[in-house]
Amino acid sequence: MSSKDWIEKDYYAALGVDKSASSDEIKKSYRKLARESHPDHNPGDAGAEERFKTVSEAYAVLGDEKKRREYDEMRSLFGSGAFRRGARGTGQSGGAPFDVSDLFGGGGAGGGGDARFGGGGFTDLFSTIFSGGGAGGAARPRGPARGRDVEAEVALDFTDAVRGVTLPLTLRAPGVCDTCHGNGAKPGTTPLACPVCHGAGVTTRNQGSFSFSEPCRNCQGVGTIVEEKCPECHGTGGVTKTRTLTVRFPAGVADGQRIRLAGRGEPGDRGGPAGDLFVHVKVRPDELFGRTGDDLTLNVPITYAEAVLGTDLRVPTLDGTVTLRVPPGTPTGRVLRARGKGVVRNDGRAGDLLVTLDVVVPAKVSDEARAALETFAAQTPPAAREHLDARVRRFS
Repeated sequence: MSSKDWIEKDYYAALGVDKSASSDEIKKSYRKLARESHPDHNPGDAGAEERFKTVSEAYAVLGDEKKRREYDEMRSLFGSGAFRRGARGTGQSGGAPFDVSDLFGGGGAGGGGDARFGGGGFTDLFSTIFSGGGAGGAARPRGPARGRDVEAEVALDFTDAVRGVTLPLTLRAPGVCDTCHGNGAKPGTTPLACPVCHGAGVTTRNQGSFSFSEPCRNCQGVGTIVEEKCPECHGTGGVTKTRTLTVRFPAGVADGQRIRLAGRGEPGDRGGPAGDLFVHVKVRPDELFGRTGDDLTLNVPITYAEAVLGTDLRVPTLDGTVTLRVPPGTPTGRVLRARGKGVVRNDGRAGDLLVTLDVVVPAKVSDEARAALETFAAQTPPAAREHLDARVRRFS
């Protein structure tokens, strides 16, 4: 979450609350929206997943009193027109409106920095304002850059997805160099503090009442330089290699769900923090069972006689069998529920097994069966079709 997000995104609108809302009102609204849009309750719904991310991001700021105060101050600062070209040093109150992209794109007063660091200067500008550092505040050390996130896809059997499973995941992706252990320096040597930024990773210059910082161009914002580069990784601290990770898939993981493994992505540049690994789950369909949320579904055919007379029906579950009572006069399409026989979550919550009955009508019957059915039909009241017959008679 960047400072640019704080300016461009209205977190109060995302949570559906007023700016004057209390902490309890914000928490209550967040819980309601998060519950409605949670991916577990909306499997396969990309829109719901995006809404869940939006409200979570909003609550991460507004749910923290310090962050909320800084967020309000930052948006008030821009909304009040405090940043306008010509507002200082010209004696004029007019001037063209300040363009936020100047700071992010490197075209403004704090521009010129590496794009990986948000265009240089913007984050440091506001960290200086809200930390009380003023124009003379010290630059915040940046250190080595964070590694990139990595994505992988895993196909799970239906049963493994329902019960949960631990599997090895083999990746061929950048990893920490074993020769230099990630610092990029030749064995026997160590990285040296950058002589330009003195290890801070940023250089700072004053502009009016503000202090603008940008990544040090000499060390690319790392804070250190490598005089003798590692022969294996050529100074980057990472090499492409095959590695095997053990991944735990929780019970009830759904098709299309994404699991995040923090710090298991690409290593950072020269010892920087690693990115994250995102595992996309694909669940293979089962030959018998389907799934709706935490409920399992099963279609079971029954005979006409079983539907009319009723029967005790023994059906499979994922871990055994269960007997369900089919009441007399059951129509096709009726759903019977076996409670607690669905997906069992790690917290003990369990879904149900929903059995849909399908009355099978035979295409051919024996003479004896036909005679019995004719006798049955003669003694059975006709179907209630009076409302249909009345419409038919109009066209007779």
